[in-house]
Amino acid sequence: MHGVPANPGAWLVAVGKRRAIDGWRRDAARDEKYAQLAREREIDETDASGGTPWDPDAIDDDVLRLVFIACHPVLSREASVALTLRTVGGLTTDEIARAFLVPVATVQQRIVRAKKTLAAAAVPFEVPPRDEYPARLSAVLSVLYLIFNEGYAAASGPEWMRADLAREALRLARVLAELVPREPEVHGLAALMEFLAARFPARVDREGHPILLADQDRSRWDRALIARGRAALARGDALGRGRGPYGLQAAIAECHDAAATVDDTDWARIVLLYEALGRVAPSPVVELNRAVAVSMAEGPATALRLVDELVAAGELAGYGLLPSVRGELLARLGRADEARAEFTRAIAQTANERERAVLESRLRGLAGSGA
Repeated sequence: MHGVPANPGAWLVAVGKRRAIDGWRRDAARDEKYAQLAREREIDETDASGGTPWDPDAIDDDVLRLVFIACHPVLSREASVALTLRTVGGLTTDEIARAFLVPVATVQQRIVRAKKTLAAAAVPFEVPPRDEYPARLSAVLSVLYLIFNEGYAAASGPEWMRADLAREALRLARVLAELVPREPEVHGLAALMEFLAARFPARVDREGHPILLADQDRSRWDRALIARGRAALARGDALGRGRGPYGLQAAIAECHDAAATVDDTDWARIVLLYEALGRVAPSPVVELNRAVAVSMAEGPATALRLVDELVAAGELAGYGLLPSVRGELLARLGRADEARAEFTRAIAQTANERERAVLESRLRGLAGSGA
């Protein structure tokens, strides 16, 4: 190429991105060579001493090992995830119920039945062999995803985030990605967590009060974690099997992390990604998130129609974010009385004290402005 590019800024970004990816690939290849040499040396030393040879299929993490044990295929996915979240993840039945959008009694019954099923099947308490990983992987991914979610936005309690819990889920996802590197959704989940964890430094102020996405100081976002997220997403894409639910969510998170401001966000692309996510993993929560993206891309009126359809379906009854989103859309449309009613409903359905304070502040703002 000769002369000055038509768009120098975009050209520099593209070149920098290519160089970063090339650097990551070189580092990954070098690290793999070092790891292979270390393994070969360990095997040689073990064989010489007559000890147990190194096992490349071993799960060298106590917590992840317990997750794989608990996610036994004799259980339904819902039962194994609930049991693992309770016994290994340490989440309460109330937190698990909120994650599944089901009553607490339903979660309690699932856990009791899961324990009885394991006992009746005389399931041994042992780490599964590698050929059994695929049968358990979906449940394992769900467990890590839900643990991270609880850390990212706590369902209840005095703090908005449980950062240590989220970081532990991220650590386990990284370990899992090295254990099963040929599974694109594992890299997708790791990427999603990296992108979201990058925002932790800007999500709360010094007193622990929440700072919403639109108000965050994006210069405080962890660029190293964003780079790790992009690398993980690239590893999954390189496998050539397309993006699943976690990969698509990671791509959405990347759109946010790549934007300098909320207004710079590629909302049209996020809408398309949510549409794809809704096809591969249908969920009313996905549709609610898509409505939020539509409100930014096309305006609140179009988004409100989508949210009203969710209200009519009744699948998100008792889910505090539904009236919260609806209240925000009504406020933007100037329908203040209806917006106040929705925020009041959201406050009643919110168990997290910090989140409730944000909603109460929003409600007072509406009352004060009359907007």
